[in-house]
Amino acid sequence: MTLQKETASNAKNKESGFVETVKTVFFAVLIAFGVRTFAFEPFNIPSGSMIPTLLIGDYLFVSKFSYGYSKYTVGFGLPLFEGRILGSQPERGDVAVFKLPRDNKTDYIKRVVGLPGDSIQMIGGILHINGQPVKRERIEDYVTTDSLGRSIRTAQFIETLPNGRSHRIIEESDNGPLDNTPVFKVPAGNLFMMGDNRDNSLDSRVPSQVGFVPIENMVGRAEFLFFSLDEGTRFYEIWRWPVDLRFSRLFNGVR
Repeated sequence: MTLQKETASNAKNKESGFVETVKTVFFAVLIAFGVRTFAFEPFNIPSGSMIPTLLIGDYLFVSKFSYGYSKYTVGFGLPLFEGRILGSQPERGDVAVFKLPRDNKTDYIKRVVGLPGDSIQMIGGILHINGQPVKRERIEDYVTTDSLGRSIRTAQFIETLPNGRSHRIIEESDNGPLDNTPVFKVPAGNLFMMGDNRDNSLDSRVPSQVGFVPIENMVGRAEFLFFSLDEGTRFYEIWRWPVDLRFSRLFNGVR
């Protein structure tokens, strides 16, 4: 083979290799996009409204197929279609991500406590559903440490919803601004969402900020943690992972 032919052959091989690489990257991106759009999407927790269930610095996967698909789950808010496809109603007790109704863009994560037609009220810090107080059992204090290393203790309870699902909540007091509310009647096609950190959660108890959440706004159900870093540590600060990675929280299911 002459030098000219060898050069042409090498160029052709390089071109073929480049095309295959582009194809591989394209299909990898396509698969990743499909998984993120239709199956699971990662989220991180930036606030403490769901303490003790979720902590600042937790990273979790949300299943987007749990409640079916709407323009907020697969259409990025674009008016591709109305309502939900393959829809199913969230269950009481689910921890779920939704688009904030007042802007339909901001992602919030809270717990479903009220279903369509329910009457929801807080009385003395105790959740009432359809006129009945929800069982609340006092357990050990929830203990955290402040920036000065001092221990902070907060009253912690096990709350059991009418369908038997239990979860932990914390209460700084039973006389806070959101511990006594009027009765909220959940409209058809809507949900009532609350944070587990009852005195530090902007949720459906505040109509001007959150209020009732249309089921169409649901993005998906929180499933499990895949990563968790101490509060204040950024994901890209890899050099801090050996000390700040919360190993005990990895791959925990969200309940």
